[in-house]
Amino acid sequence: MTNAEPVPPDDSYLRSLVEATADAVAAAEPLSSPHTGADEATRAEVTSAVERSSPDLVTLSQDLHAHPEEGFAEHRSVRALADLLARHGHEAAVGVGGLDTALRVSTPGTGPHIAVLAEYDALPGLGHACGHNIICSTAAGGFLGAAAVAERLGGRVSLIGTPAEEGGGGKEILARAGVFDDVDAVIMLHPFSHDIALHPFLGRRQLEMVFHGVGAHASAQPFMGRNALDAAVAAYQGVSALRQQLPQSDRVHGVFTDGGARPNVIPARAALLFYLRSQSPATLRDLAARMTSIAEGAAAMTGCGVELIWDAQAPYLPIRFNTALAGRWSVNQVGTGRKPLPPGIVPESLTGSTDLGNLSYRMPALHPMLAVSGPTVALHTKEFAAAAASETGDAGVRDGALGLALTAADYLGDAELRKAVHDEFEAAGGALDVPSFFA
Repeated sequence: MTNAEPVPPDDSYLRSLVEATADAVAAAEPLSSPHTGADEATRAEVTSAVERSSPDLVTLSQDLHAHPEEGFAEHRSVRALADLLARHGHEAAVGVGGLDTALRVSTPGTGPHIAVLAEYDALPGLGHACGHNIICSTAAGGFLGAAAVAERLGGRVSLIGTPAEEGGGGKEILARAGVFDDVDAVIMLHPFSHDIALHPFLGRRQLEMVFHGVGAHASAQPFMGRNALDAAVAAYQGVSALRQQLPQSDRVHGVFTDGGARPNVIPARAALLFYLRSQSPATLRDLAARMTSIAEGAAAMTGCGVELIWDAQAPYLPIRFNTALAGRWSVNQVGTGRKPLPPGIVPESLTGSTDLGNLSYRMPALHPMLAVSGPTVALHTKEFAAAAASETGDAGVRDGALGLALTAADYLGDAELRKAVHDEFEAAGGALDVPSFFA
């Protein structure tokens, strides 16, 4: 008798990881900042503005959660965001940068310009299991709080709604369309299982390997065929062998998308789709080169041709840290009772990829993590979707909005902080020509 049930994974490693992380979290100290940021009167004004908008922000978060929309189709979501902004005196432009569901609104004036970024796309079948309803609502609150003081501080703040983070690369599309050309720095947050000021996100590329063989009758004339499925299997096995030599931060995962139609026909076509992830642009480029060699080798050994289709959507770069911005975020979150952790406390293997990384190589960027769930709840699960609409999720909306607003005001109101932010960015290599990097 066969058993159709899979063997449950052993969770002993996960449990030990959780226990070790809990000890490290308890002993860790939050990041600090040598900079004073905005003055106390400005901070009080920002705080009051966020508090006035907080009920609307929580309502927006719950509304988005109840009506999830996938990337590039977030029409209701972006309209709900625009309506909230209008009620608070800010008319947003919808449909900027060539994307129907992108949004931008800016305060008047000149001077330093910081943008708060909103995401509002959901996952197929899981809804807001990545918490983008919280990202959007905190961004709205961050903008409204900073907008109350931006002109007086001699600068500008914008809210930019960026569609389709979940694989669509909306931020890269908007960047290439010039939407960020006049922006000096960008900030946003991401809900998570821990409060972390700096957490790595990996760069990501997509690779489709399409093998072309020669079809033949698998019984009568197999010698007249060239088996594309054999080539795809060899490539998959080659990737499995490659994993032993990868850095611990690298990830490769893939699926078969085509393996033939019937057993008695040697497949003339077979295909695989892979995601490649790595912690720096250079190592991601090296990983791509190694994957290319595997595909070409598999084709050669089976007598097949191979077509490599890279990045149906724009590749994602890893996030480049900016500790000067992260230090101010941490100070501002401590005031809400949170303790944003420095990097290395929560295992850095617990991560994914985001198109915010692409912006972080164009200008200084902030992307902290905000705790809205228990420490064992993973992103992209139904449990995290539930957390994103829970009381802790609503508390995250209020705390995160205030943190973003105060950090934006700090950037505009403290010239020494701004200099430190941009000096750090330049020391890390300055702006990268993102579109041509993988060309």
